[in-house]
Amino acid sequence: MFGFTRQNLPILGYEFSNFANSAKKIFILGGVHGDEVEGVACAFGLVENLLQSFPFRLHVTVVPAFNLDGVLAKTRTNAAGVDLNRNLPTKDWNPKILNVRYPPGPSANSEPENQALVGFMKNQKLDLIVSLHSYHPVILVNGNCRKEAEILKKWTGVEVREDIGYPTPGSLGTYGGVEGRVPTITYEIERGMKLDRVVSMHVPALLELFKYLES
Repeated sequence: MFGFTRQNLPILGYEFSNFANSAKKIFILGGVHGDEVEGVACAFGLVENLLQSFPFRLHVTVVPAFNLDGVLAKTRTNAAGVDLNRNLPTKDWNPKILNVRYPPGPSANSEPENQALVGFMKNQKLDLIVSLHSYHPVILVNGNCRKEAEILKKWTGVEVREDIGYPTPGSLGTYGGVEGRVPTITYEIERGMKLDRVVSMHVPALLELFKYLES
């Protein structure tokens, strides 16, 4: 159990490991925004693949539907109307709603989903975070993970960038990649792509990334 949502639903996480004591720790997160079904489908597709075979010298944790309340309601925000990717306790967190799409919540880290995430990150010495979203295809890097992003680009052709072009206070990229010094990739899959295509294109890319990381 990874944690609980605002409506007290369980957030499920899946752990895979062959060498738990010495392996790199990789965290794959899907469904931060509940209406971005492509990232959720990719994460579940990855879990299905890894349940069949896990040959990697890695420790991988996958949370496919982090904002489960939002996934079930098909909303970007959680059940309290908070954008979880603007609610993390970053130094630049801002209580003002700078855009109606990105309500940050009443206080930094006010949401139980993010409290579970922050606790997990504090208890784990993660080597890489990949957060699966969907919008215009782009692979955003925060921290030292350009080589890892290029592996994904090589498989998918998706552009790698280091800046999305607008402020993202309270985001995981800032909390993990910039302030926490855990290399963080925000992986934006094409919105509206058929879900079977999402799985067939992006799950193999993540598997290639795992092969690179274990080397």
